[in-house]
Amino acid sequence: MYKTLGMIGGMGPAATADLLLKITKLTDAKRDQDHVHVIIDSNINIPDRTAAILHGGEDPLPELTASAKLLENAGADMIIMACNTAHYFVTELAKATSLPIISMPEETAHLLKERGIKKAALLATDGTVQSGVYQNVLDAEEIETIYPNHEQQALIMSVIYNYIKRGILDASELPVREVLDVCIDLKKRGAEAVLLACTELPVAFEVMGLLDESCVDPTEVLAAAAVKAAGAPVRE
Repeated sequence: MYKTLGMIGGMGPAATADLLLKITKLTDAKRDQDHVHVIIDSNINIPDRTAAILHGGEDPLPELTASAKLLENAGADMIIMACNTAHYFVTELAKATSLPIISMPEETAHLLKERGIKKAALLATDGTVQSGVYQNVLDAEEIETIYPNHEQQALIMSVIYNYIKRGILDASELPVREVLDVCIDLKKRGAEAVLLACTELPVAFEVMGLLDESCVDPTEVLAAAAVKAAGAPVRE
C-alpha cells in the first residue's frame, strides 16, 4: 500500500487542480486502486503570500498550519503545497507538524542539476523572486538565476493575478505575444531553462501554447517527487 499524500491547496484553486492532475498522470497505474491516496485541503482562506512577504500583509502561517494539522489528523503521511511562494514559510510550518514536507524548489533545483543546467530564468511572483526561495536552492546547486527586468516582471505578475487567478483561461484574452517576447529575451541572455515557478504559470503557458522543451514546470517536478515518495511507480 502506498503512503498518503496531503496537499495544502487553494493557492489558487486552478493550481491545486493542476497539481492533482499531474500526480494522476505521473502515476503508472492501470486501475483506480493503483493510484496514490491524496487528501486535499483547498484552503482559500490562506492570505496572499506575496503581500505578506513584501508588503506586511496578513500572515499566511496560521492558515497553512491549520491545513497541515487537518491533513495530519486525516491520515496523511507527508505534505505537499500547490504554491511556490508558500515555500518561504516551510521552515516555520515544519515546526508545527510532524509530517515531512516535500520542497518544490529543492526538487526543481535537483532536477536542473541532474540535467546539467548552468543558467535558469525565473518566472515567478514578486514574493518568490525577492524572498530568494528559488535563488537560494539554485545557488546551492551552482546554477545562476536570470531574472526578468522590471517591465517583464510586471507582465508575469499580471498573468498570474489578473488572468489565471481570475479564471481567465482563454488564449485570445491573454498577452501571448508579450509573454513569448519575455521568454525569447531571457534565452538571449543565456537562460538554458525557463522555470515556471508560480503554480499558475504552467496553467497559463499551456493555455497560451507556449510550453516548449526549455520550460521547466516545478508543479510537475513536485508531482513526480510526491508519487515517488508515496512509493508508487512514476510513469516515464
